[in-house]
Amino acid sequence: MTIRRTSPLLAGPDGRALLASSIVARLPLAMLSIAILVHVHRVTGSFAIAGLAVSASAICGALASPLLGRLVDRHGQTAVLLTGATVTAATLIIMGLLPADTPPALLVALAAATGLAMPPLAACVRTLLPAIVARPSELPALFALESTLLEVTFVAGPPLALALGAVWSTGAALVVSGLMLAGGTVAFAAHRASRGWRPDAVAARSRAGSLRAAAIRVLIMVDLGTGIVFGATEVGVTATATHTTGAAAAAPLLALWGAGSLIGGLIVTRWGARLRGALQLPVLLAALAVSHGALLVSTHSLPAMGVILMVAGATIAPTGSVIYAMVDRFAPAGTETEAFSWLFTSSSTGAAVGAAAAGVLVQAVGPGAAFTLAGVAGAVSAALAVLGSGHLTPCRPVATSGAPAVS
Repeated sequence: MTIRRTSPLLAGPDGRALLASSIVARLPLAMLSIAILVHVHRVTGSFAIAGLAVSASAICGALASPLLGRLVDRHGQTAVLLTGATVTAATLIIMGLLPADTPPALLVALAAATGLAMPPLAACVRTLLPAIVARPSELPALFALESTLLEVTFVAGPPLALALGAVWSTGAALVVSGLMLAGGTVAFAAHRASRGWRPDAVAARSRAGSLRAAAIRVLIMVDLGTGIVFGATEVGVTATATHTTGAAAAAPLLALWGAGSLIGGLIVTRWGARLRGALQLPVLLAALAVSHGALLVSTHSLPAMGVILMVAGATIAPTGSVIYAMVDRFAPAGTETEAFSWLFTSSSTGAAVGAAAAGVLVQAVGPGAAFTLAGVAGAVSAALAVLGSGHLTPCRPVATSGAPAVS
């Protein structure tokens, strides 16, 4: 028996349970970067090696994500999620238990393995969300809610990892992260919506996968630009705080940035239907560009920077929700999970490029240059959305994409 997208079985409490289990499963993912960084530094005494390990995990994760998404589209969620969670958890546990004289190359290799095997939870969640919304018109609001809840994991995850490292040990933080990832992923994969999701048996297969759709290519480039905005902003805020009062001041500023995103997501979740005219991708991207570029005027006042960061953060979740809803519409049938995975790859790559470029600019010019880069990158993303608007309309009906099934 096939359950349609508007089925009450997947709405209401069952849908909320799906979303809640996905957030629990993704909490450990928000812990991993800082947990790997502090543990490898403790074992090797080198921040260079620790940074290399974190980079290896991030780069391998970005490269593997679309491939894992394609596997889900062809074989279902359960096997890919459980295999990925098992391998990743085992790798993290091994890293956490290795002795202090472990060769640095082995630690970097294990970190890379965590990225390669990381279960594509975000893509799987977003593939299922259209099945739990009562009306297709509410999908952007549901994506905004998902983005808002995900922000909570990024607020709670790093402090939790650091607390485990301080109270117990850095190795224990990795072990706990691995166990939480395994347990959370099993809980999500056991949910009837994930367990019962079936690949589109009649979808045409292509080596290009989701990239054969011009709209998906446009959205990937747009997301690459927003990733640069975020990477540059993080470096700019940290550099400004360091030059003003000390690096510790960056933490509350970045927390205000995240709080702004939470507020923006809640606004769209509650009043998305009323704001439909404003929830246009070029408009949101323009607001994201202007608000992040405006941080340039606050480099001599941390309180002013905090206010602007909250305003800038409020553009993040709404922009993401519209992009995710477009991916659901435009991904060719049978490639939805891969398409969402490409967004992870593009945003991760953009953030890395933005952080690296901003670091060079800050060193050569000053913190304000990072915010100039953020504003320019956001403006380029907005321009790409305008130039690619012909590919973003009309769209295929939502009901034709990735129909979940429960047997």
